[in-house]
Amino acid sequence: MKTFASSKQLRKSLAQERAQGKTIAFVPTMGNLHDGHIELVRQAKKVADIVVASIFVNPLQFGVSEDLDSYPRTLAADKQKLFAEGTHYLLYPEVDEIYPEGMGSQTLVVVPDLSDTLCGASRPGHFAGVATVVNKLFQIVQPDIAIFGKKDFQQLAIIEKMVKDLCMPIQIIGVETVRDVDGLAMSSRNGYLTDEERSIAPALHKTLLECREAIACGFDSYEELEQHCIDALKEAGFKPDYFSVRDAVTLGGVTSQTEQIVILAAAKLGKPRLIDNVTLTLNPHQDWGMLATH
Repeated sequence: MKTFASSKQLRKSLAQERAQGKTIAFVPTMGNLHDGHIELVRQAKKVADIVVASIFVNPLQFGVSEDLDSYPRTLAADKQKLFAEGTHYLLYPEVDEIYPEGMGSQTLVVVPDLSDTLCGASRPGHFAGVATVVNKLFQIVQPDIAIFGKKDFQQLAIIEKMVKDLCMPIQIIGVETVRDVDGLAMSSRNGYLTDEERSIAPALHKTLLECREAIACGFDSYEELEQHCIDALKEAGFKPDYFSVRDAVTLGGVTSQTEQIVILAAAKLGKPRLIDNVTLTLNPHQDWGMLATH
């Protein structure tokens, strides 16, 4: 595995690979890698000749009171994991490499509508920071394919729309959520949980599954169902940010035209803010059948 702090040097090496007709898949991360990240790398290996990963804790997507300074940084261990999985290139730039003129005058990429709801409503500017840095990384790597996890469902939708709207010749692949045996979605922030909180945390996924089951059985009073689930999470010890039943394509409310529903939740449990989602297809005649993030 070749490692680069310089985007120019990485781009030069990748140009040589591209000149040989090799396809490139890209896995952008913020490090502190777990099995969910590694699954993205494994999927990348299946669809391209060359796998590029990046580790960059992006300050532009963190709010004033969020955990930028304490966000776990485990570069040595991350390198070992990526090397063991056969990653070909790793980019780990400093902030000055990505934002050489600072962030105050940085051109921003804003994906409207999709960015203003759910996590975007409670974290103003977050998705502009995400879209901007992903755009910059795409310009550096120029991949044929980019791999993202479906746990961050809203983020994935925003990136897909950005790529479409800006005519980027990049295929975006979403990978199913990797979970611990008790159902908790793997996340770098799970490490903030105390032992007691960790025992409570799987209730988030359990509540999502119960909500999906209710809808699958015909319960269509979504606001009542959302409130019931919020109350259940509070009783379990969470501080819910939102619990919402949405159209999986538009992230708007469910309508008569909706074919696939996504049920999304975000809630604080002690220090970390946990997010998760499940999906459900309303039309059983569609080829994809019933889908869920596992």
